[in-house]
Amino acid sequence: MTDIRHAACACGALGLSCRGTPALVSLCHCTQCQKRSGGPFGIAAFYPAEAVEIAGQSTRFTRESDHGHPVDFHFCPVCGSTVFWYPRRKPGMIAVATGAFADPAFPAPTQEVFTEHRHLWVRPLA
Repeated sequence: MTDIRHAACACGALGLSCRGTPALVSLCHCTQCQKRSGGPFGIAAFYPAEAVEIAGQSTRFTRESDHGHPVDFHFCPVCGSTVFWYPRRKPGMIAVATGAFADPAFPAPTQEVFTEHRHLWVRPLA
């Protein structure tokens, strides 16, 4: 039996079913993730594209990452929640906003990046 986790936007119009364990869970302190998430950092679970099934419509916004690689963000056209994105520097992978799982048992991040932008009151992972 394959473990399936479900992620969705705030209104439920855009959802994902993700099979298996994420390949990586990463906490990002970059200023763009702060703006995208509305919090002091963003957390993404990376899955192979073939392990993710998308249901519903999304609107896309593309920007360059801090490393200069394009990222295609997909958000709900109804409620505006960013649910997933395609980081082009990781072909074949989909990043899913961990908050979209709304699961307190979701695996914790194993890495953090752009720590130079970490808010002073946020403690490092390790």
